Amino acid sequence: MKKSKNVDEYIANSTEDSQSIMEELRNIITSTVPEAEERIAWNVPNYKLHGVLTGFAAYTKHVSLGFSESGLSDDERKLFEDKGYKTGKGTVQIKFDQEVPSRIIKQILKSHAKMNVAKKK
Repeated sequence: MKKSKNVDEYIANSTEDSQSIMEELRNIITSTVPEAEERIAWNVPNYKLHGVLTGFAAYTKHVSLGFSESGLSDDERKLFEDKGYKTGKGTVQIKFDQEVPSRIIKQILKSHAKMNVAKKK
């Protein structure tokens, strides 16, 4: 994929399968943490609030959502895994045929936003 100048362009340049997931993730992020700065970093959509808060990227069969520099705790990973999502140290994969786990994402975003703000005080 060519480099995108902004999040709109990134989503538009991605596969059709991934676009609705990324739009939903973007809406969840911007409504849950409206003070987060939206940008392109590392060639993908990224949101910053006193450091990296979250970001997402499109892949062949899924969209990957990553969380802050500290990654996901074991408990946070378990929330996703219990619902059938594959996780990594700081990421969750949302396959094109899976629903976006908005409730879990909002809960974790709020927690990570508080951690980021607390670190900067």
